[in-house]
Amino acid sequence: MISKIQQKSIRPVFTLRSLHQSAAEVLKRPAPEETVTASFGKFISEVKPQHLSSLLLHRSKRMVLDSIGVGLLGSTTDVFELALQHCQHMYAPDDISSVYGRRGTRLSPTLAAFVNGVATHSMDFDDTWHPATHPSGAVLPAVLALSDMMPANSKPSGLDFLLAFNVGIEIQGRLMRFSNEAHNIPKRFHPPSVVGTMGSAAACANLLSLDHFQCSHALAIAASLSGAPMANAATQSKPLHIGNASRLGLEAALLASRGLEASPLVLDAVSGVAGFNAFYEDYEPQSLESPNNDGLMFLLEEQDMGFKRFPAHLGMHWVADAAASVHKLLVGFGPGTISPAQVQDILLRVPKSKYINRPFPDSEHEARHSFQFNACTALLDGEVTVESFTPSAISRPDLHALLSRVRMVHPQDNPANFNRMYGEVQVTLVGGDVLKGRCDTFYGHWRNPLTNESLRKKFRNNAGSVLPSEKVERLIEEVEELDRLGDCRALLSQLQ
Repeated sequence: MISKIQQKSIRPVFTLRSLHQSAAEVLKRPAPEETVTASFGKFISEVKPQHLSSLLLHRSKRMVLDSIGVGLLGSTTDVFELALQHCQHMYAPDDISSVYGRRGTRLSPTLAAFVNGVATHSMDFDDTWHPATHPSGAVLPAVLALSDMMPANSKPSGLDFLLAFNVGIEIQGRLMRFSNEAHNIPKRFHPPSVVGTMGSAAACANLLSLDHFQCSHALAIAASLSGAPMANAATQSKPLHIGNASRLGLEAALLASRGLEASPLVLDAVSGVAGFNAFYEDYEPQSLESPNNDGLMFLLEEQDMGFKRFPAHLGMHWVADAAASVHKLLVGFGPGTISPAQVQDILLRVPKSKYINRPFPDSEHEARHSFQFNACTALLDGEVTVESFTPSAISRPDLHALLSRVRMVHPQDNPANFNRMYGEVQVTLVGGDVLKGRCDTFYGHWRNPLTNESLRKKFRNNAGSVLPSEKVERLIEEVEELDRLGDCRALLSQLQ
């Protein structure tokens, strides 16, 4: 039997106002089932575990493992503690969903998604894709919290868990590929706060087994809960973007499951009315093909994910690698350590992007978004690590001496685009020698992905800051076996 809500949902969006309307006008109006929004809803509701290829499972499990490790490390940060205290003190207790790294601490599902999302991005250490967004941090905390919420006798299987996760990643990628603007380093708003919210809603709608009408409504509701300005980059508020994306996407799916409705054309181009193109003015909507069509390929199969080796904005990895190669040359000019007295001038050739041009950062969050800081750190130390962003490391006199010698130029052939940019560091020594280093594709980029060994080493370092070694190893095993688990309880139990 079709409910009243469902009957209302399937009424045509457009009706003939009078018999005098022209046939041409009617032909311009798509039937509800032919809209772009409807195609997304159908994909979310109809995709099945058998549509996940072995390559897709392999890549998405790497993302899950990395995101959990980053989240566990992030649970040690000040911004995570502030977010957790806020949720504990301002809301009534609802002990359902677990919190990264905090044994015995549980929150409502939406608040757990929020704080775990904050943890994931608290050090800017989470994965990055192209067009530019952080896909896992917005989706995984919501899927974990929702799985915790489900009754013990009906937890999702590991394969269903991975399906929902991949749906959330796919929706983000599809939306961003409909805009040329989205391919560049953002200027106006932080992409995860938009497409991440939509991806979280899609993942949760899939895990809740909503019908395609409800899935479309979940996306439209999520669109009304999206957006955060880039002015808050390099501050403690930036991690809230990921936390809110995870939380609000989950809320959108839960509201849709109760029958709340929203625009059935949110992803379509409607003249004079902004839908998703409110975020991307050059957005050109395209329908998402049915998952049942032969030859379906997820975007993650075509393009791998970028994993960071140190906790900073992705653009920093190019200049750090270029500077590290110069460090090796500098060592040959001295006693094995680098002295600012050796250096006359430092020139960085990088893309033009205002929010990551920070000559003298005075906080860890600014340092994570500073071409100058990361280049000079790598020049001094030969690498950039988690410890590079501690207060003592940021305040080093030698580092500040090098920062005072930095100039930046923005070559026309170096666009603010993570798929096309490069980083170049040129150091002129006091004696006149000129040393150069250049990085076109850093290790960890989707064109040069981390090996499984490197990814697990990163995970062990991150998760080991919170969990005992036996739990860390158990988590690696659980994620690796996730697609073969009857339910995901074993994974959920290891996160605290």
